[in-house]
Amino acid sequence: MRDEVRREDAEWILSKIDVSGLESISPLDGGWDNCNVHLKLADSSQYVLKAWFANSIEEVGRVVERHLHLHAHGIPTTVPIQLEDGVFLVEKDGFAWTLLPFVEGGFLDSDEFSLRSLGEVLARMHLIPTAGCFPREYRMGFSLFEKVIGHCKEDGRVPFIDLLTDELGRLRRSIPDSLPSGILHGDLFPDNVIGSGGSVSAILDLEESWIGPMCFDLVMAFVGFGWEGAEPIDLRWRALVDGYQRVRSLNSEEISVIPQMHRYATLAIACWRFWKHNLSVPDQELSGRYLEMVERLAVDYDLTEALR
Repeated sequence: MRDEVRREDAEWILSKIDVSGLESISPLDGGWDNCNVHLKLADSSQYVLKAWFANSIEEVGRVVERHLHLHAHGIPTTVPIQLEDGVFLVEKDGFAWTLLPFVEGGFLDSDEFSLRSLGEVLARMHLIPTAGCFPREYRMGFSLFEKVIGHCKEDGRVPFIDLLTDELGRLRRSIPDSLPSGILHGDLFPDNVIGSGGSVSAILDLEESWIGPMCFDLVMAFVGFGWEGAEPIDLRWRALVDGYQRVRSLNSEEISVIPQMHRYATLAIACWRFWKHNLSVPDQELSGRYLEMVERLAVDYDLTEALR
């Protein structure tokens, strides 16, 4: 399986927009499976080339549709550049490839202004119409929990699997189906949001996006941006909530379920990390990454206080 982008790959896709003069190619931070590289041209123009090594071509097509849908409804995101014949992706060596505009700025910071902006953008995204390119099942959610539990059931006693089994049943019982739903990102960590000057410039990487309970995305943003190690930062949570509720108010049912949603989001990241680094692509150095999230579950922090 390929895991790198070569110069000839970059020149090949640039030819699809009749551009030449590639001066440099360098990897971009973020992402575990697909490959993003920064292209600089002699005329000072810049692009991002994304090689989708971990997704099927059909799935990439759906992800591109999601970005186009957000863009069409005014949500800041990155939309692939149309290539020759009007397509947004091309196939090479069995993989999908897309060319994107380069968005100035780094990953969004965790200061009060940045997180208030993120809360506002999330609320706006939650209120746009849904579309068929968004699934109604969360790839990192209950179905992954079941997959990991099933994979490990013959491996003897694994403490994380016991925890996951207990939490799966408890969370399913405690999260009602009646919560307001909308388009969610599903993986709101700093490497998935570009920002500068205290505001969001672009929401990236919609591979985990789905249609689900809106309040889930708010707590997932807190999981991604709101903690320093095992310590929740109250100011960050309050900034997210303040920004979100400037656009959309949470109802009483959503507020009451916020603690359970936070456990769900935290476990989803723990489960994905366990699956990725211990089962799917075992990596001894990263095998304990999931424990960061497990340790957070024991922290006593009242998320509902900021919502009263």
